[in-house]
Amino acid sequence: MPDGSYDSYVGLGLVAAQDYPGASERHVRARPLLQFETSHGIFIAGMSAGMHLSRQPQAEYGPLLAIDPGRDGGGVNGGAGGVTDPINGFGVRPVSPITETRLAGPRDSLAGMDDIKARLLAGGFANYYLTPEVRLTSTLLYGAGNGRDGLAATFGIQHLATEIAPHHKVTLAAGITVVNGAHNASYFGVTKDEAAASGYAPYAPRGGIRDAWVGAGWNWALSPSWIVASGVRLSLLKGDARHSPLVGNSASFTVHTGLAYRF
Repeated sequence: MPDGSYDSYVGLGLVAAQDYPGASERHVRARPLLQFETSHGIFIAGMSAGMHLSRQPQAEYGPLLAIDPGRDGGGVNGGAGGVTDPINGFGVRPVSPITETRLAGPRDSLAGMDDIKARLLAGGFANYYLTPEVRLTSTLLYGAGNGRDGLAATFGIQHLATEIAPHHKVTLAAGITVVNGAHNASYFGVTKDEAAASGYAPYAPRGGIRDAWVGAGWNWALSPSWIVASGVRLSLLKGDARHSPLVGNSASFTVHTGLAYRF
């Protein structure tokens, strides 16, 4: 980007997704889209913000802040979405619901489970280009959960946006998420007190690979100012997270689309 310039998007999208990882039903929610990036490398993408420090074309790295929206007794969390996602290259991040439409029967019940408070996470990101079109991606964030000691790292590979037709670009990606025991315990564990209140069996998961995922993003440039950002993502819970009594469905499929205006 030219020195002193910036790029920003604001819009609104729809996301069909499970209430929380492991939930057995899905809902549709309207969600805001937000993205901002400057020539100095500072960016905001949904619920995350960071800064690119590298000046080498083969590598990207820098500090990263993000908000973990937590989870309430209904499994609902909050946040804000990005349009093209400078870290992962595409997607709409989990965000606060504006409206909601049920896609299944009664809501998955987390009644009796402690709410997980929203937390500010700190860490960093590092990407490396194997070719101009393919890069390895990684992020590390610490501070999730009520104990503020949850650690999560993502590792992925991505094929950057390929123009499949005029004004249409597609991005492909796959990866895994690795967490420590504190992170798994916050989102998939059941303490003795929670077991007594909720009826779930006590469960103390360990750390390890939490999930594996694949995704695709499609951006359609309607004009220099308007873009339709859409995508799909399939995630499969692994390890101790998958065996949690809170998990009704270990596979989650997310679909999103949104319209954003570029300033």
